[in-house]
Amino acid sequence: MTDALKRLSDEGVAIWLDDLSRKRITSGNLAELIDQQHVVGVTTNPSIFQKAISQGDGYDTQLTDLAAREVTVEEAIRMITTADVRDAADILRPVFDSTGGKDGRVSIEVDPRLAHNTRATVAEAKQLAWLVDRPNTLIKIPATEAGIPAIAETIGLGISVNVTLIFSLERYRKVMDAFLTGLEKAKERGLDLSQIHSVASFFVSRVDTEIDKRIDALGTDEAKALRGKAAVANARLAYQAYEEVFSSDRWNALEKAGANKQRPLWASTGVKDKAYDDTMYVTDLVAPNTVNTMPEATLFATEDHGEITGDTVAGTYEQARADLDAVEKLGISYDEVVQLLEKEGVEKFEDAWNDLLKSTEAELKRLAPSEG
Repeated sequence: MTDALKRLSDEGVAIWLDDLSRKRITSGNLAELIDQQHVVGVTTNPSIFQKAISQGDGYDTQLTDLAAREVTVEEAIRMITTADVRDAADILRPVFDSTGGKDGRVSIEVDPRLAHNTRATVAEAKQLAWLVDRPNTLIKIPATEAGIPAIAETIGLGISVNVTLIFSLERYRKVMDAFLTGLEKAKERGLDLSQIHSVASFFVSRVDTEIDKRIDALGTDEAKALRGKAAVANARLAYQAYEEVFSSDRWNALEKAGANKQRPLWASTGVKDKAYDDTMYVTDLVAPNTVNTMPEATLFATEDHGEITGDTVAGTYEQARADLDAVEKLGISYDEVVQLLEKEGVEKFEDAWNDLLKSTEAELKRLAPSEG
């Protein structure tokens, strides 16, 4: 079998796993993926934890102890999720050390219900960093309007951040600006910029899902010719923006002070439409100094039959812009789509968080000590 994952790594794409569970940690599966599938990081979100905790009995021992202490449901969730992140961070620590802190990182998200509250998001980010207490943690903050100043403030405190739920090019530029602002604040505070890392999670597949739905509603041959093109075009133009910002005079001054670039991270890379190649959001987005966080199915699909042919982003910007312009000419509003996707993204994570609260509450009741 050709080692497509090694070739992907060699092209400068860090392979992260978009999943985590207690079973994955305790069974040795995560260590195996690091050893054999070139996985160098892990991302989590409320949906991932909701699925992990609601399946199997891997959390029963901890839940029994939490029930005995009569903790609140929210405290139970924080204890469970931070324990998983801490343990995963320990497993990834050798990668963190060997890459100088660039990889070997595990992401944990602030409570999605705080997505529109800047101060609460910063407070939660500080709390999570303290609770996990590992240098190779990334705190996930959504790129909402309220999230942008929270990102700047959190980075300014020296906390490494994974900015999540980025859909639009305009918002991505604000994210990069917030990152630079945060680094400038950290520098003013005398913090070591070399210890601060960040990734910007640009969501991919959901863009095609929404735009393709609108293309199918139009039904013309002209429209159908653009199916499956918008998401990759959007991400490639994001990389163009990244190259622009991280070659600016403002960035160069920070780099001289020891700062690390904020890498683009391709998220939501599982292909939703069976008509498309199941590795397209990996193979079409190969570029230096990027991260691709994959669901396990996408990881193994790439290993099995992904064709890694070198950089597939350089030299594509003109075509990418033409593809997005062509979609706009069909009457499909880019701005409307990305705003809808951000709104839905926050709502999906809130729903998953609420489901997590309910299922954890039920487990605490089930495992509570009987009276007497």
